[in-house]
Amino acid sequence: MRIAILGAGESGTGAALLAQARGHEVFVSDLGELQVHYRQELEAAGISFEERGHTWERILGADEVIKSPGIPDKAPLIKALHEHGTPVISEIEFAARYTNAYIIGITGSNGKTTTTRLTWHLLHTAGLNVALGGNVGYSFARLALEGKSDYYVLELSSFQLDGVQRFRPYLAMLLNITPDHLDRYEYKMENYVASKFRIAMNQHPEDFFLYNAEDANIEAWLKQHQMAAQVRPLSETTHIREGKLYLDGHSFDLSQTPLKGRHNQMNALFAVQAALELGVSPQAIQQGLDTFVNVPHRMELLGEIAGARYINDSKATNVDAVYYALEAMQTPVVWILGGQDKGNDYAPLLPLVRQKVRAIVCLGLDNTKIVEVFGPHVAQITETRSAEDAVRAAAGLAQPGDTVLLSPACASFDLFKSYEDRGDQFKAAVIKLKTKIESTKI
Repeated sequence: MRIAILGAGESGTGAALLAQARGHEVFVSDLGELQVHYRQELEAAGISFEERGHTWERILGADEVIKSPGIPDKAPLIKALHEHGTPVISEIEFAARYTNAYIIGITGSNGKTTTTRLTWHLLHTAGLNVALGGNVGYSFARLALEGKSDYYVLELSSFQLDGVQRFRPYLAMLLNITPDHLDRYEYKMENYVASKFRIAMNQHPEDFFLYNAEDANIEAWLKQHQMAAQVRPLSETTHIREGKLYLDGHSFDLSQTPLKGRHNQMNALFAVQAALELGVSPQAIQQGLDTFVNVPHRMELLGEIAGARYINDSKATNVDAVYYALEAMQTPVVWILGGQDKGNDYAPLLPLVRQKVRAIVCLGLDNTKIVEVFGPHVAQITETRSAEDAVRAAAGLAQPGDTVLLSPACASFDLFKSYEDRGDQFKAAVIKLKTKIESTKI
């Protein structure tokens, strides 16, 4: 089979290596410039590729196309492929063809990375042969090529799920659905909801579907659709009390974990339920909870400068994630936000902003919407266009006892390569400022 792969990042390169190993004729095409290590991998494998442009004739001549999640369906080349009748699938769909292992798929608007990493950690510390991948870490295709694991825990975005046909997780989790990426879904919430539910569309009666029973969008969908899998509704009201989880007659203590705030308690609830469904003992689960280390860029405490705490929450790229971050704050906040807007409705944040936010530092190319929405509700708003300037501005606004919170509510691509790049630059700026201040005291 002739397979064309659009995009040569981790997803595309993993798919190319897997496709070649399974005997397919492979061609990789990227509109941008390849990262050095991916170019070297393709060259070492002898895989044909191009960069800085697409050769339409060659791509349209493929029997099947695997596209990067970052390429929208409305892109002219994708439209041409559909008109040509060429199947266009995602890398996770392709990779699933080449494994018989158990797949644990995790999606939602918020909490995916924490829940995915925690689920992997609980299974790993319990001794299961499990790998972590998908939208975090290695691509599913690369993991499937290695073929060493009995279980795959995969973080799955809506973009990845849009390209599935027969992909079937043994255990699927739907953490929550709140407005996000609406620019990719014709600004229609129902389209985004439908995309998220694709995680369960191929499940069988022997499979499991875990969902947030207190999420209005999920509940509305379930009233209109029948699920094939065994459903496991999870809710804060039913399963969480005073920092403990109660599931299947067992209790689990979160006091020794870095999982603070209601949102993280829900993330832990899903991970623990998954581990129980997969046969992990309650004792092993508690040990896993006690030894878990949270991911960078998600409510990551960086330390103090002049009595103010600095927190890196760069992964909070939508309004709901920021809501939980602000809700968890116990001190006045100097809030750094901004970036590439995704059709955000900031109205749900206004009560928390009035209650907790002392000042706002905008970090983005176009901050017009942020200034218009929040300007009447905070004493001071300043605009910056680099992480270093944002940290410097926030330090000038913060008072001892405050929290400087980077929780952007927006994508990062106007000024940064990714949310990781944004978070890394923020951390570097905090360290630089702290070092400078401390050096003046010597």
